[in-house]
Parts: sequence; C-alpha cells; structure tokens
Amino acid sequence: MSFLPLRPVPVADEAGSLYSEWLAWLSEELESPHCDRNELCRRVLTDIYYPALGGGDATALSRSTRVALAHMDPRNVTLEPEYYQEIDVELYAPRKPLLWLWEMFDRSALGENIELGIHFRRVLAKHVFGTCGTNFKAFTHVRVSFGYNLHVGDDVVIHRHVLLDDRGGIEIGHSSSVSDFANVYSHSHNIVDSRIVYTPKTVIGEGVRITYHATILAGTHIADDSMVGAGSMLTRSTDPHWVYVGVPAKKVKEKSADERANKAPRTPDPMADGT
Repeated sequence: MSFLPLRPVPVADEAGSLYSEWLAWLSEELESPHCDRNELCRRVLTDIYYPALGGGDATALSRSTRVALAHMDPRNVTLEPEYYQEIDVELYAPRKPLLWLWEMFDRSALGENIELGIHFRRVLAKHVFGTCGTNFKAFTHVRVSFGYNLHVGDDVVIHRHVLLDDRGGIEIGHSSSVSDFANVYSHSHNIVDSRIVYTPKTVIGEGVRITYHATILAGTHIADDSMVGAGSMLTRSTDPHWVYVGVPAKKVKEKSADERANKAPRTPDPMADGT
C-alpha cells in the first residue's frame, strides 16, 4: 500500500506573478463597497472570451456576435434558481454575477488550469457562500444553486462536476471532500404535486468522504469520518466512522479503530494559501 500525499507543482515565475496580480486585483475589487459586480463580471468575461471587442462599437457587429457579447453580462441572462419561489432576492442579487463568472470561467480556456482555477474559485467562494473556511478547493464545473445557503469549513475539497444544491441549505464540515460527479441535494418534491417543495438542510460532518457519482438526498446528516461509496444513493443519516454503499446506501464496514488511531499526521497541501 502506497502513501501518496499531493506533490507541489510549480508554474513559471512570470506566470505565477501574473496570476497573483490578477487575483489580488479581483479580490480588491470584490472587497470594495463601490464594486458593481455585474459590471465587473461583464468586463472580466469579455476580456476572456472577446478581448478584441471590449471597447468597440457593438452596433457594427453581427447580431450573433452582439448576442454573444450580451451573454457576458449577468444582467442579460437568467439562472435556474431565480425561478424558485423561495429565493431571497436580496441575498441572491450580489451573488448571481459571481456565480455566472464562476461558471463561465470554468467553460473558458482558463478553467482547466489548476493553479489559477483553485485560487480564482477560492476568491469567489468567500463572496458567494454563506460562510467559507480557509483553503477551500473547488475543481472545474462545480455548480451551486443559491450560494448563500452553503456553509463550508476549513480544508474542504470539491472535485469536478459536483452539484451542491443549497436550496434548503448545505453544511460541509472541516476536511471533508466530495468526489467527481457527486450530487448533494437539500430539496425534494411531493410525489403527487411537484410544486410542493420540501427544503430540509443537508449536513456533511467533518472528515467525510463522498466518493464518485454518489447522490446525497435532502435532509440527510453524514456523521463525522463516515464515507459514502462510489455510485451510492444516501437516503438516511449515517453513523460516525462507517462506510455506506449501495442504492439505497447501507452501512457495510466500520473503519478500523487501530487504523484511525495510527493515521499519519496531516501533510502539507501544495494549494493552501501561503504555500
């Protein structure tokens, strides 16, 4: 059995400095009480997708190009959560531009750059989530519903193509991870009338592992240090230190107390702030 902590991967000094300057500028803009987030999003996305068209006369362009440019402005698009009746418009309004910026960044040529992307999403998460701890890591194509109902602890990792449906609220404890293509829900529908919506909070404890393609249904509480196996569907709350597998997921194995007691200490995270 191999012990394989993450290794650091440097980028060229010039690129690293450029990324740091850009992220510092973005963070400073978002911290300013005078920041127009819609305009900031429009400017950044236009620079990324259509840098030659940012300051020209749009009326001279084709209709299709003008539509594409309009698409850079979050005021010109609608997102699914905006159609939910229970949305808190006041809380959602400052988050929508950042959610659109996050999603469109991921779809751009920049999205797969791990070094830049992790830190970019970390900057946005502090302004999108209800609360966000230190060293948050999100990889490409993570989708969030409202944002303001999502509370994330320290050292949380969200991998590729994960849905965090925080419609009813999601809490994720310190050092937990959600693997690729997993779905975490906090709402469900009445089986007779889908307009009747239930929104119980979903709680993910500390040190939890939700593995590949797993589905977590609304209202479940995943206890500390428990694990949901690949492709499983969790329909009920778990006990600490147990592994749950299947559809519906059932407890199949308890983590060894001896192994837990002798677990290696934390190793440095090469993507942590300040490293």
